[in-house]
Amino acid sequence: MIEDELALLDKNINEFWNKFKSNVSDTSCQMVGLRDAYKDINKAFAEKLSVKLKEEERMVQKYLEYQNQICKQSKLIQEKRENLLKLIVEVNGKKQDLEALTANIQDLKEEYARKKETISTAKRTSEERLERLQKSVDLYKDRLGLEIRKIYGDRLQFIFTNIDPKHPDSPFMFCLHLNEARDYEVSDSAPHLECLAEFQENLRKTKNFSAFLANVRKAFSTMV
Repeated sequence: MIEDELALLDKNINEFWNKFKSNVSDTSCQMVGLRDAYKDINKAFAEKLSVKLKEEERMVQKYLEYQNQICKQSKLIQEKRENLLKLIVEVNGKKQDLEALTANIQDLKEEYARKKETISTAKRTSEERLERLQKSVDLYKDRLGLEIRKIYGDRLQFIFTNIDPKHPDSPFMFCLHLNEARDYEVSDSAPHLECLAEFQENLRKTKNFSAFLANVRKAFSTMV
C-alpha cells in the first residue's frame, strides 16, 4: 500500500517536473522572442531616430545658414542705407551750394548791370560835358586865344595866348580832367595860380565852364 502511494507520488512528481520544464522552456522561448522583437523594435526606432536627428540637424544647419544670410543681407542693407544717407546729405549740400552759387551769380549779374549803367551814365555825362566844353572852346578860341590839347592820362591841357601884350605868343596854361567821382579836377597851372582851387570848386558847383575859363584867363592877366 505504501509502495503504491510512493509510486503514485513519484509519478506525480515526474509529471509536475516535466510540465514545469515544458513551461520554462516555452517561457524561455517567449523571452527570447520578446528580446529579439525588442531588439528589432529598438533597432528600427534607433534608425528612425537617427534619420529624424539627421533631418533636424539639416534643418538646424539650413536655419543657421538662413540666419547667416539674413545677417549678411541686413548688414548689406544697413551699409547701403548709410551710403544712401551720405549721398542724400552730399546732394543736399551740393544743392545748397548750387543755390548759393546761383544767388551769387544773380548778385554779380545785378552788380554788373548796375556798374554797366553807372559807367554808361558816367560816359554820357562825360560826353555831354566834353560837348559843352567843346562848344565853349569853339566860342572862345578866337576871342581868348585858347588852344586845347589832349595829353597823357586822359587829361586836357588848356593854353591861353594873347594875354601878355608884350609877348602875345607867351603861353599861360593849366590841365583839367574828370576824377573817379566824375568831377572836374584842375591842376598844373603855369604860371602857378593860387586861386585855382577856388575856381575848381566854383566850376563843380555851377557847371559853368565859360565863366570858369573867363576867370582863369582874368587871373593870368593880373600876373602880367
